[in-house]
Amino acid sequence: MIRRVRRKGLQASKDSTNTKNAPAVISCLEKTSAFASNEEEEGVIYYESKHEVDWTCLPDDTLVGLFSLLNYRDRASVASVCRTWHCLAYSSSLWNSLDLRAHSLDWDMASSLAGRCAKLQRLKFRGAAAANAIVSLKTRELKDLSGDGCRDLTDAALCMLAARHEALDTLQLGPDCEKITSEAIKMVAICCSNLRCLRLSGLRDVDSEAILALLKHCPNLTELGLIDCGVVDEIALSTATSLRFLSVAGSRIILWSSAAYLWSKTLNLVALDVSRTEITPNDVTCLLTSSKLRILCALNCPILEDASDSVVYHCKDKVLLARFTDLIKGMTAISSWSYQGPGSNGTFLEWRGGKIGQQENISMDLAGWTEWVLSHGLLRIAETNTPGLDSFWLKQGTAVMLSLIKSKQEDVQERGATALATFVVVDDENATVDPARAETVMHGGGIHLLLHLAKSCREGVQSEAAKAIANLSVNAEVAKAVAMEGGISILASLARSPNRWVAEEAAGGLWNLSVGEEHKGAIAEAGAIEALVELALKWPSGGEGVLERAAGALANLAADDKCSMNVATAGGVHALVRLARFCKHEGVQEQAARALANLAAHGDSNGNNAAVGREAGALEALVQLTCSNHEGVRQEAAGALWNLSFDDRNREAIAAAGGVEALVSSVARSCSNGSQGLQERAAGALWGLSVSEANSIAIGLVGGVAPLIALAQSDAEDVHETAAGALWNLAFNPGNALRIVEEEGVPALVCLCSSSHSKMARFMAALALAYMFDGRMDEVATGTVICDGISKTGGLDGARRMAMRHIEAFVQAFSDQQALSVAAALWAPTALQQVADSARIQEAGHLRCSGAEVGRFVMMLRNGSPVLRACAAFALLQFTMPGGRHAVHHVSLLQKNGAGRVLRAAAAATTAPLQAKVFARIVLRNLEHCQTEGLK
Repeated sequence: MIRRVRRKGLQASKDSTNTKNAPAVISCLEKTSAFASNEEEEGVIYYESKHEVDWTCLPDDTLVGLFSLLNYRDRASVASVCRTWHCLAYSSSLWNSLDLRAHSLDWDMASSLAGRCAKLQRLKFRGAAAANAIVSLKTRELKDLSGDGCRDLTDAALCMLAARHEALDTLQLGPDCEKITSEAIKMVAICCSNLRCLRLSGLRDVDSEAILALLKHCPNLTELGLIDCGVVDEIALSTATSLRFLSVAGSRIILWSSAAYLWSKTLNLVALDVSRTEITPNDVTCLLTSSKLRILCALNCPILEDASDSVVYHCKDKVLLARFTDLIKGMTAISSWSYQGPGSNGTFLEWRGGKIGQQENISMDLAGWTEWVLSHGLLRIAETNTPGLDSFWLKQGTAVMLSLIKSKQEDVQERGATALATFVVVDDENATVDPARAETVMHGGGIHLLLHLAKSCREGVQSEAAKAIANLSVNAEVAKAVAMEGGISILASLARSPNRWVAEEAAGGLWNLSVGEEHKGAIAEAGAIEALVELALKWPSGGEGVLERAAGALANLAADDKCSMNVATAGGVHALVRLARFCKHEGVQEQAARALANLAAHGDSNGNNAAVGREAGALEALVQLTCSNHEGVRQEAAGALWNLSFDDRNREAIAAAGGVEALVSSVARSCSNGSQGLQERAAGALWGLSVSEANSIAIGLVGGVAPLIALAQSDAEDVHETAAGALWNLAFNPGNALRIVEEEGVPALVCLCSSSHSKMARFMAALALAYMFDGRMDEVATGTVICDGISKTGGLDGARRMAMRHIEAFVQAFSDQQALSVAAALWAPTALQQVADSARIQEAGHLRCSGAEVGRFVMMLRNGSPVLRACAAFALLQFTMPGGRHAVHHVSLLQKNGAGRVLRAAAAATTAPLQAKVFARIVLRNLEHCQTEGLK
């Protein structure tokens, strides 16, 4: 897995438990500069001072302004600097609003904050546990209370909140407040008589008594939202003459024929939201006849949309917001009601910048309410991922969401960004983003808007903006735009946030951006690697989302040679090994193992392979992960061990840590139900370990031969190629060679040798067969009872004849007879080169043989079988071809082995096969070429 996207539905399931790490004291200037990179847009000019800044000379107002950019934890930290800062950090103006959704608000934390919250006006929280602790804040003057993730919130907790906060003006709770009943609503009405706005979501039933209690005890109640509720009493609502704004969006049981008539005649509503309900065209027409109603929002109402042509209303002073209407035009009309000053052009956003008088407050509320219901409605549509909405999203839905993230309402900004993050994802399991939707956001200026939001000092906005950027960046074109707009630096800065959700989403953005090779260097230059390593160390537990995304981004970056060295230099090896050892979250384990595999994949270009092996507990942890119940973890751990096994010391240490037994078990399990990726990597790891003859023998003893033979018969080229490599190494040992024969491995290797589309698989299968029947196995087989399967096919002699026939056919397939004849007659360099070019298997240059293996091929040149002599010469040709990765190594081994004499004899032998003679002469030429190159 190399990408991660997050739909809104995943956000609700987040565990609200935050870590208890002690936050570092963040410099005010550092914090300010992190969110002020766009100096020209903000009109700010920075001067470099030649003198040290004397903080004691700064005016109190300036310090308070700087402190206002910090979150509450950082304010608490700076308060400990000196007495002056302590007093200023406790200023009531800094503590009139708190957003605790990203933190676990318990009784202890609430008690520690209580001394600063006496004047608190606005509070956001998440979860029932936080709701229970809010009373300890002693916020008697609280006006605005908003709670997310209230599925477990009970009547008792809500009643306690209401009783302790009688001054509440606005109360918002949701979604899925399924445990809240009408009894609690009645208590809220009695306790909070100053309520002006009440928005509740996901209640099962809102009966008439609850509604009447609200109307009786809350005379100032002008806005009511009963969203996604099971049952709402429409008759009781018809008596709510004080209401100006009403939302029943998503409510399932409303008798619309009755409700439309009663509400149009009795209510004084100016705005009504009936989105996602079963309202009909006749009911909409009836509601729009009300003289007071100016806005009717009806997004995603299926019955209405199926018969939209029958809706009739007067357009001049009414606005119907539906998927079949022009939403932008309707929003523009609403904004024109809000502000019509001199020179006004009536644009939708103009009211935000205009000076609105007291007499126009209701008009401003209209625009604000419209933004709120549209952001909520569009997000719910995006969450359902309803098919068939492409036209809506591309023509106007995207434009509306982009407009909403410009709102001055923080809730609307967040929800607009969340909607953008959600609607582009069509399959979150496979990280699939709709390219047309993503590019529509980009072409609409959405990247610039989201990055601007990400620089906000409000952490909730930062988190949702970063999530949208992360999801959009799955699209390659959008990722380029994000990089060009400076998004990498912004995400790198956000990744250092002490807020868990902000850091998590920023790391997710870097994860997706790091997929593109062109972005890896920019990510490193922005300091993101250090930030990601710090994240991997910062949340050892309780922050699995942060850890998985940080490890995933590091894994992508480690695939680049230069970035992999940066990761190691920044302490990434230690951080990733720590995750692999101690984290129990499978997603984190998978990405940590993948990152270690990529770090170890660069061979001789850097020392990371050896460095991972030297890290305490690294190899033991990876061996343990190959036994995981999660296939992805097993696959990545096996891949890491495969890469690490190229280092001699690592190879032996893996075996000492139980790697042979674990990998054989993993290979055996993968044969029946494993993915191709797991099969390939597990067989590859055994291939790497079996380079050591001691490990090769151990693999044979613990039953590794049979599952490898099974994988050698796989239809997947990558799988049977690695299985062939492992069997080739195993066949070097006579005991293993006999086991391969007994497990009916000869037919499997013969099949690979003759029919695989992989030249490498065919080559290694032929070499394995050559090892098995060069005579050494005969001594082991003497006196051994051959299994029935071999006996039926003619015993060892029958298996030998079949193997030789196919080895010969394999060598013939790479032999141009005419070119061979010309070369044998002339021995001219050009003729030999022509033979070498036609015989060469390019990928074979990556194979590295030991001295014992090279010596065995040299001895095979003197074997009595002409087929084996031709095969040995063919193999040595592949291993010594100039330009091969290990050609110099193999030439050195041949020289130490005194192979020159044997090769000359093979080339001159009159009874030798033509291929053996010519191939041997080419090998001699290769030896001379390497010697010449070495003298230069």
